[in-house]
Amino acid sequence: MDDDHSDYAFETRQIHAGYEPDEQGALVPPVYTSVTYAYDSPTEQVGDHRYARMSSPTRDALAERVADLEGGSHGHTFASGMGAINALFTTVLSAGDHVVAGENLYAESHTLLTRIFADFGVDVTFVDTTDLTAIEGAIRPETALVYLETPTNPLLSVTDIAGVVRVVEETGVDPIVAVDNTFASPYLQRPLELGADVVVESLTKYVAGHSDAMAGAVVTDDPELDEDLAFVGYNLGATPGPHDCSLAFRGSKTLAGRMQSHCENARAVASFLNDHPAVAEVYYPGLESHPNHEVAAEQMRDFGGMVSVELDATLEETSAVVANTELFELAESLGAVESLIEQPAPMTHQTMTTEELEAAGISESLLRLSVGIEATDDLLADLERAIDTGLA
Repeated sequence: MDDDHSDYAFETRQIHAGYEPDEQGALVPPVYTSVTYAYDSPTEQVGDHRYARMSSPTRDALAERVADLEGGSHGHTFASGMGAINALFTTVLSAGDHVVAGENLYAESHTLLTRIFADFGVDVTFVDTTDLTAIEGAIRPETALVYLETPTNPLLSVTDIAGVVRVVEETGVDPIVAVDNTFASPYLQRPLELGADVVVESLTKYVAGHSDAMAGAVVTDDPELDEDLAFVGYNLGATPGPHDCSLAFRGSKTLAGRMQSHCENARAVASFLNDHPAVAEVYYPGLESHPNHEVAAEQMRDFGGMVSVELDATLEETSAVVANTELFELAESLGAVESLIEQPAPMTHQTMTTEELEAAGISESLLRLSVGIEATDDLLADLERAIDTGLA
């Protein structure tokens, strides 16, 4: 197959993009465990690589695969999603800069901005990014970055990416518009095609898809930003190992099929929970009652595999529900073939203060479900049993 796969469908590119059989004819990228690579002379490398913190063939294959799937020309991989986000922030932010970010972010992204980059002299304004006027009003002359998650973690708000890009351009300020695409994956949503400058993603989640590999990625079409990211990346040292890269590369080959199953099951789970008397609210963009349903339908292929639910229950009762699931494992992370359930407030978002949780709309009775690809009826029965038992 030709190196240019751009004319092929996503399902084809997820299998073929980023790698061609090597000189041995290997159809799968070899796992290069070598840390260092030989030189012919002090000024001439034998091949394209010199030190694994900077690059390796296994890592490059994954970066090229993810860039292709995201519709970008340049990709870099990191040891985790947070490694990718940190590299992006370090690349584009300096002392005195300002960031406009979503008020409902992954806790560690929120913490990175408020407790680490704030110490470096970076200011941040959190807004409801589904409100384009709020974004417009928050932008200042010193705004260097507009940072979005869509759908958001954990309340699954959906931001109009093209609308944000348009509003930012109209201000006359020229910040980077970056989108965390983890909850959607490149199969469901491609922010670069909607005008974003950068995509970041935790490959640990849907792309790898099996809870056995950790990696992150940054993808862009901007060659200058690409060079800056490469420089920052290898100096930060957040380099993914070859085995993680190999597993993530393998996982990417089945992304489309897995996402279809995730979405099908999530629709069924959201519908079931929406009709349950013990449920106060369901957060799922596939429901027509979701405030951002039309935006999601416009910019996403489908509505994703994540569902969040607010129980009409106390913290203790909510904890009893998650303790009684059998198929939904009580664990952090998301996007893998097995179903997971968690309470964001005491688990994934525990680094946020009570005030920050309240501002983000995250209550003690909120549950986040990463709906896997098990049999739909089994998942529904598991949730029904857990809710009935936990709230008995």
